[in-house]
Order: sequence, then structure tokens, then C-alpha cells
Amino acid sequence: MSAPGPPVPVSGVDRHGFWLRTLRMWDLVLVAMLAVYAVAVLVDTMPPARKAVALGALVVLGLAYVLVGRRGAVRGDPRLADAYLVLLVTVVVVQVAMGGIGSVLLFVAFSHIWFFSRHRWAGVAWSTVLTVGIVAAAATRLGTDLQATAEIGAQFGVALVFAIVLGLWITQVAEQSEERAYLLEELRAAQDELASSHHASGVLAERARLAGEIHDTLAQGFTSVVMLAQAASAEIEHGRTEQARRRVGQMEQVARDNLAEARALVAAFAPPDLAAGGLADALVRLGRRFGDETGVHVDVEVDDAGIGREAQVVLLRAAQEALANVRKHAEASTVVLRLRRDADGVRLEVVDDGRGLPADAAEGNGLRGMRARAGASGGTLDVAPGPGRGTQVLLQLPTEALVPGSAPGAGPGTGTAVEETS
Repeated sequence: MSAPGPPVPVSGVDRHGFWLRTLRMWDLVLVAMLAVYAVAVLVDTMPPARKAVALGALVVLGLAYVLVGRRGAVRGDPRLADAYLVLLVTVVVVQVAMGGIGSVLLFVAFSHIWFFSRHRWAGVAWSTVLTVGIVAAAATRLGTDLQATAEIGAQFGVALVFAIVLGLWITQVAEQSEERAYLLEELRAAQDELASSHHASGVLAERARLAGEIHDTLAQGFTSVVMLAQAASAEIEHGRTEQARRRVGQMEQVARDNLAEARALVAAFAPPDLAAGGLADALVRLGRRFGDETGVHVDVEVDDAGIGREAQVVLLRAAQEALANVRKHAEASTVVLRLRRDADGVRLEVVDDGRGLPADAAEGNGLRGMRARAGASGGTLDVAPGPGRGTQVLLQLPTEALVPGSAPGAGPGTGTAVEETS
């Protein structure tokens, strides 16, 4: 039981709130006890003067509780609580000293002492003061009857021990209850904060994922459209109508592919190339389309057996970005796109015979996105000079990243494919 003063941590826990939640119960108990005692005084055969004193003391106790004690509990004012305890002990000592059934008020007195005390040792002290006061008053009333005084002292000594043990036990229960409530509140706050953090992290991760998807698909497609349009314009200027018409057809196909990619992004589907047949077919089509658009000779060697859909997406996006860099920077005549599966995992190599990758391209968004995708799957990405000249892009994924998933379309088109395009 706690002080009604400002929240005072006891063993790291504030008990004040616990008792405030039971204040209405204390009101009812006090009213019931005072009513029972008042009726008992009225029907008692004690002299009228003593009745008046007893009833007056009850009125004082009731007013002291309402005006001082309860107000101190609600406001959290320890000074009002101490003032109420002084009045409480005085009234109860007077009532018990008068004899009769005054000892009934001890139930209210001991419980209020533990309720209004600022800490447990204050409860012990006030309980002791009350007991000593009662025994002293009884000794004064009994005079020289030492045996009766000793018996009363023994009785109230036992009552004191019982009150202290019970008070300490209830106080411990109150502290544990408040500690559990405090820990639960802290846990809820931590869970809310963690959920908020996870939500924010998820939003950022999804934003980064979409940015990477857009860069690897739509942006590359638009780049192809621009370059094909430029090539078509050049063909028209030189009067090569058939070649210009071929470039326009390629532009239309790239635009259609981009539209399919955009729809897949919005619907969170697998890349259309994978959904249509699997990784091997997607890489072959990618190489063929790249060769048709650029005139670069492309060798495609693919073994994609046992590669799950998520890993297929990573590998396809890496191949798309690597070929996009060849288109923009390499001025190559030949590209080798090779996918190999072994016991350690899978290796995707894109090697060109161009003039090498510029420094600014090596730190561009595309390669950063490729590294992020590889890292998210536990793999690595290396960009280095190719054999002789040009650039080699090597993406490696470990075996644990290749477990086939359950995404729609997984299954068809897996196997081995070899194709040369020019």
C-alpha cells in the first residue's frame, strides 16, 4: 500500500496508481464501518455523554477522511495524508480507550494506515504508534490492574504483528501488480515502436525495390526506344526505308515489352519474360533482341536447372543491366552471356570485347542496384576488365538462394539453352 503523494517509485514501481484505482472501494468500506459503529453506539447502554463523544468522534473521522485524507489521495499530497493519519490515530485511540466496541474501528485504522503511508516502513511506524497509543490509553483507564493491562498489551501486540505482516504482504502484491502493469505498458510501447520502425523500413525497402525494378526494366526500355528512334532517323536520312521500317518495328516491340513490364510491376507479378517460359528462354530472347537492336553478336549459354523464381528474377535483371551498359558504353562487337549451375550455386557472366566500362558507369545506379539484389540473395557482384579487353560482369549466387519458389510460372522453360545471335 502506498502513499497518496506524488508517484513514489518503490522497487522501481509507482504504487500510487494501484491504490487510486481502488479508492471507490475504500469509500464504501469506510461508510459501511462507520454506519455499523454508529448503530452499535446508539443501541449501547453507555451513558449519553459517552455516546455523544463517540458519535462526535465518528463525525470527525468521516470529515477528516473526506476533506483531508481522500483529497490528499486524489491530489497526491503527502502532507494531507500525514495530517489525516494523525487525526485517524487520535480518534481510534480515543474510541478504543472508551471501551465498548471501539476496537471495531481497528479494521479501518490499520487498512487506512497502509493505504495512506508513503512507504512500507511508514506503515510499520504508524501501526506501531496506533498500537502503543491504544495500550497506553487502556493502561491509564485500568490504573493499577497490571494483569489486565498486560493482557491488553499482549492482545494488541498480536494484532500489531498480524497487521504488519498483512500490510507488508498486500504492499508487495500492489508493487508486483504495478510492476507488471508498467512492464506491459513498456512492452506495448516497444512493440508499437518496433511495428512503426518495421513499417517505415518496409516502405523504404519497397521504394528501393520499385526504383530498382523501374531502372532495370522501364528505364532500359525507354533507352532502347530512344536509340532505335535515332537509328531509324539515320536510316531515313540515307534513304534506307526498309531498314528504317525494321527499326520502327523494333521500337514497337520494345514499347510493348515495356508496357507488359509496367503492368507486371503494378500487379506485383513475375517479369513477363519469366512468366512466358522460364529463365533460359528469357535470356535467349534477351540476347536475340539485344543483337537485333544493336547489331552486336551475342552468344548465350544457359543452364538454369533447379533455380527458383526469386533467383531467376535477380539473374534476369542483372543480365538486362549488364547488356544495357554494353549498349551505352562498350562499343562492343561481341558479347557472351553465360549462366552456369554447379554444386556451389550459380554464376552469371556477361563479357564483352568493347572499350571497357567508364569509371562513372561503374558507380552508377544500375550496378548499385545489381549489387543490392545480389547481396539480398546472399550473393556477390564483380565488375572487372574482360579477357584481353572489354568488361566482365560476374554475378554469383549461393546454393541456398536457388531453392525453387512457388511463384506462378516456375517450372516451364528450365533447362539448358545455347544460342548465337548477330
